[in-house]
Amino acid sequence: MRKETITKFEVGERLDKALAASYPQYSRSALEKLIDSGSVTVNGDTVKTKYKLKAGDEIEADLAVFNQSPPKIDLPIIYEDDDVVVINKPAGLLTHAKGTLHNEATVATWLKTYCARMNPATGMILAKQVFWESNRAGIVHRLDRGTSGVMICTKNEAAQIHLQKQFADRRVKKTYVAVVSGSLPEKSGLIDIPIERNPKKPATFRAGVNGKSAQTDFAVLKTDDTHSLVELKPYTGRTHQLRVHLAHLKHPIVGDDQYDGEPAERLMLHAKELEITLPSNERKVFTADVPEDIASMLG
Repeated sequence: MRKETITKFEVGERLDKALAASYPQYSRSALEKLIDSGSVTVNGDTVKTKYKLKAGDEIEADLAVFNQSPPKIDLPIIYEDDDVVVINKPAGLLTHAKGTLHNEATVATWLKTYCARMNPATGMILAKQVFWESNRAGIVHRLDRGTSGVMICTKNEAAQIHLQKQFADRRVKKTYVAVVSGSLPEKSGLIDIPIERNPKKPATFRAGVNGKSAQTDFAVLKTDDTHSLVELKPYTGRTHQLRVHLAHLKHPIVGDDQYDGEPAERLMLHAKELEITLPSNERKVFTADVPEDIASMLG
């Protein structure tokens, strides 16, 4: 543990502001999380971020958490060149960290470690160190924690800009498969329903006339008495788009506990295919086989 005692503060000052003045290298939100985690004490007791300091208060802060490195992981690589690396993301893995205090392994932490290795041909690292200072370096799109499948990452800033523009301009084609509850009334069609943030549950979204335009093409691949295997092609890239659209149709994705999906070991959603133009200007299609746990649900 790396405990430090803070003695310089103004009487009546909030605890979080006193910490921010003492540790300007950390963001205010990171310091608030540090307090909420119980790593900051006043006179030996944990307190709230808004605690107002009194004369004689002794503040102790354990900053060791800021120096913890996430565990190293290995990820399956589908394709790699000098600019990009395409992976098959496992279900359960975050795309990038949620904040400074988040020390879980993610795609972003794996990518940083992977690309910091020396190139044996040139003896040079694969990207300038400054590129990797952000906790989202190399991340041009994201898959939800529970979603598996194809994900493309970049190794340098120029490649990142090149791919980000394609996602913004909707020139990337994405294909997913999902297991949903019940049988859809139509075998195929277009779901054209706007999506907005849910004010009652800010971490989630919902269908709403005041939301942003969202379109998803769907086709039923297989169905039985209880479930359907559905292919999904989103034309827009709204957060939780596929999950919200299917939940709105009363056929939520199995394992989606945020949108009333039936319980399962994981979210039954897989990014099967990604078509994109690489920085080399070559148009490529990358695929990841449908995992057995999804395929086996309908025999």
